Amino acid sequence: MYAIIATGGKQYKVAEGDIIKVEKLGVEAGSTVSFDQVLVVNKGELVVGNPTVANATVTATVVEEGKNKKVIVYRYKRKTGYHKKNGHRQPYTKVKIEKINA
Repeated sequence: MYAIIATGGKQYKVAEGDIIKVEKLGVEAGSTVSFDQVLVVNKGELVVGNPTVANATVTATVVEEGKNKKVIVYRYKRKTGYHKKNGHRQPYTKVKIEKINA
């Protein structure tokens, strides 16, 4: 059984027991989160939502919050002496999928 959920502007294919990194949710570790934007559920037969599956949720437990590896942004213009180096670390929330309710 798997489902496709939408959170943080992205879509994730999840099954029970999976651990995924999603955009920062702002909840503390150990708490429970429910995703209600379920686009597809497959439990033997495929159920596609229009745009979401009615009365379907995915329950997950927050494992931790953190930051991804640093991405370096380097801007450069030739012959002018212009260069600028900048870094960015995107925050994330790591969740463990507990149950797919469909």
